[in-house]
Amino acid sequence: RFCLPLVLASLPTMATGEEIAPALQDSWGDFWLFRFFVNAAGYASIVVPGFLLIQYFKRRNYLETGRSICFPVIKSCVFGSEVKSVHQDDGSLPPRAEPTESSTARQVFKLFCCAAGLQASYLTWGVLQERVMTRTYGATETDPGEKFKDSQFLVFMNRILAFTVAGLYCALTKQPRHGAPMYKYSFASLSNILSSWCQYEALKYISFPTQVLAKASKVIPVMMMGKLVSRKSYEYWEYLTAALISVGVSMFLLSSAPNRTVSTVTTFSGIVLLAGYIIFDSFTSNWQDALFTYKMSPVQMMFGVNVFSCLFTVGSLLEQGALLESMRFMARHSEFTAHAVLLSVCSACGQLFIFYTINQFGAAVFTIIMTLRQAFAILLSCLIYGHTVTVVGGLGIAVVFMALFLRVYARSRMKKRSKKLPLGETPVQKV
Repeated sequence: RFCLPLVLASLPTMATGEEIAPALQDSWGDFWLFRFFVNAAGYASIVVPGFLLIQYFKRRNYLETGRSICFPVIKSCVFGSEVKSVHQDDGSLPPRAEPTESSTARQVFKLFCCAAGLQASYLTWGVLQERVMTRTYGATETDPGEKFKDSQFLVFMNRILAFTVAGLYCALTKQPRHGAPMYKYSFASLSNILSSWCQYEALKYISFPTQVLAKASKVIPVMMMGKLVSRKSYEYWEYLTAALISVGVSMFLLSSAPNRTVSTVTTFSGIVLLAGYIIFDSFTSNWQDALFTYKMSPVQMMFGVNVFSCLFTVGSLLEQGALLESMRFMARHSEFTAHAVLLSVCSACGQLFIFYTINQFGAAVFTIIMTLRQAFAILLSCLIYGHTVTVVGGLGIAVVFMALFLRVYARSRMKKRSKKLPLGETPVQKV
C-alpha cells in the first residue's frame, strides 16, 4: 500500500529522464500519466454500464418487443432509424451554397467576416489556453499565487457551452431528420475529450509554438498510417511537402536558444502528450467521417458529440471530487473565471465559423485561413509570453508554412484535374 505512491512518484523521472520543476510536479498525484488513468477510469465507469445496457437491449430484440414509455428514447439511443445518406462519398458536409446571385462585393464581405471570425476566435483561444495552463493566479508581493492544474475541467467548460450553442442552433433552424444511434457519438466524444486533455496538459511541458508546429505536422503520421495500413498511394508533391514539414519542424525543435527556460524546453512528457493528441484527434475525425454516412448536419454532429462529452467529463469530475475544487478555484480567482468562460465562448463560436466557412467557400479556403491562423498564433505567443525563437527556428517555421500552402495549392489543382477525368478513371487517393 505504501510502495505504490513511491513508485508513482518516481515514474516521471524514470520514464522521462528529465528534471521536473517543483512547481510543476508537487506530488505523484500531479503526474500526468496518473491523472490520465484516473480520468480513464472515470470514463470507464460510464462506458462499461452503457455498453452492457446496449448489448442487453440488442440481445432482447427490444426494437420489436419493447413497448414501454421509454421506448422512443431507447430506440433513438441504441438503434436509431438506421437510414443512411445515399451520397456516402461526401456525407461529411452539406451542399455548399453557390454564390450565383450574390455580388462579388457581398462574397468578399462574407469571406472577410469568416476569416475575421475564425482568426479572432482561435487566436484568442490560443492565447487564453497558454495563459490558463502556464501562469499563476492571485500572485502578490507576499503570495506566489497558484496554478490551475485540472485540464479536464477546462474541457468540460468548453463542451458544456458548445453543447448549449449547438442545441439552440438545432432548435431554431431546420435540420435533417436524425437517424444515427446516439451511442455512436460516444466514441468520437471520448477520443475528442482525450485529445483536448492531451493538448492542455502538453502546455505544461512544451511551449505553445512547439505545440502549434506539431499540429501542423499531423499530415506526416497520417500518410505513414495510410501507407502501412490502407496501402494508399500518394502523389510526388505529397511526399515533397511531408518532407519539407519534417525538415521545418526539426529545424525549429533542434534550434538552440541562448536563454532557454523550463517552459520552452521540449520534454519527453510533452512529446508523448502531443503524440496522444494526434492519435486521438485522428480517430475523432475518422469516426466522424463514418458517422456522416447517416444523413445529418455538422451542427447535429457537434450537438451529439458534446452531449456525451458533457456526460463523461462531469461524471469523472464528480467521482474525483475535482468539480467542487475547480469551482472553489473559480470563486477564489475571478480572473480565471473570466478566462475560462471566454475560452469556452471562443471554442464554441469558432466551431460555428468553421461550419459556415466550409459551407460557403469550401475546404480549401478554410484550410488557408486556418494555416494563417497557426502562423499568427506562433507570432502572438512569442510577443505576449516572450518565447525565444532563433533564426534557424524562424526559418523552420517558414519552411513548415510554405509546405502547407504548397500542399493546399497542389490539392486544389488536383481536384480541378480530377473533375476533367473520364468516368472510368479515378485520381490517386489523397490525405
